Amino acid sequence: MSGGHVKLESLTKRFDDVTAVDEISLEIRAGEFFSLLGPSGCGKTTTLRMIAGFEPPTNGQILLDGTDVGSWAPNRRNVNTVFQSYALFPFLTVAENVAFGMKYKSVPKSERDSRVAEALEMVQLSGYEARRPNQLSGGQQQRVALARALVLRPSVLLLDEPLGALDAKLRRTLQVELGALQKQVGITFLYVTHDQEEALTMSDRLAVMNHGRIAQLGTPEEVYNEPADAYVADFLGVSNLMDARVERGGNGQGPCRLRLGDFTLEAQAGQLDATGAVKLAIRPERIHLRPYETGGVNSLPGMVERLVFLGSTTHIYVRLATGSALQALVRNEGGAVPYSQGTPVSVGLPADALRVLPDPGVSVSEIHDETLGDQLLDVTSTAPA
Repeated sequence: MSGGHVKLESLTKRFDDVTAVDEISLEIRAGEFFSLLGPSGCGKTTTLRMIAGFEPPTNGQILLDGTDVGSWAPNRRNVNTVFQSYALFPFLTVAENVAFGMKYKSVPKSERDSRVAEALEMVQLSGYEARRPNQLSGGQQQRVALARALVLRPSVLLLDEPLGALDAKLRRTLQVELGALQKQVGITFLYVTHDQEEALTMSDRLAVMNHGRIAQLGTPEEVYNEPADAYVADFLGVSNLMDARVERGGNGQGPCRLRLGDFTLEAQAGQLDATGAVKLAIRPERIHLRPYETGGVNSLPGMVERLVFLGSTTHIYVRLATGSALQALVRNEGGAVPYSQGTPVSVGLPADALRVLPDPGVSVSEIHDETLGDQLLDVTSTAPA
């Protein structure tokens, strides 16, 4: 397997008066695990379908190893796709499902058997050749779909939310296995997902999409720790966002001084030379909860509203005296959490963890409304019964 360099140049897709993908340009390196991340309707699946050849682009180019394949039929492109539904043939055995595509690629029968065995070994399903899909678990069916795609030796493997139908524990297991498999086979993986944990766990780099455009591109660490705006901060992981106003900018170097209600804070990250209304972002794991009497720089009074125990951590929802609602995260170190509903606390917001972000023109409550429901659903669905 060789090649796998993908380059999109001003790629656009319109459906009547709706622009699903809006002039995106990005480069995916050969052998890279790259993810497109975003909510439903952001354009990520449409982008994947254009690369696969299932949708023609309205404008722009799709370059595969330097060749524009935008007008090519899907079978002419050296790419393959794994879907969420797996689309296995129920009347064929595992081996027959994996070998199916090779019949149309003029692969000699003598070679088919060896390639099927090799692909099943890659996905740890050796010995399952004679079984049928209804005799397999969901995770095993997903591996058969992967083997069927890999056996054709594509230069690029496209994965459209392939873990979405699995339970949470199996998804986490297969995230690790998929990442390891990609390193083993060495081909380019383009992974489409709305699940931030999947994108962070597996990707070499990722692009966060919003309304058909790329909001930010980078490594998982860069995008998580240095979000470009409030949308990225709130979508990727849990982020606390607060409306603030700059009192004195940092001129791009020193700390930025801000007003949050009646309190003054300093921030040392983000757009330090901003002016006027901004968003302040801080991750839950960076917040320090202390006894109410504790003072100090960047400390605000607050009250605990709710606790959610998740085993390894406890999420503590706090209401600041300014009215802002925050989430803090406390790790399980064996002792009892010294807080309960109604406990007054001092909330420490370290300056190096506070990030100044440009105001996108909407209130924090509007941004939270889009994601808070999903975050609370994730929390309650994973909490012990």
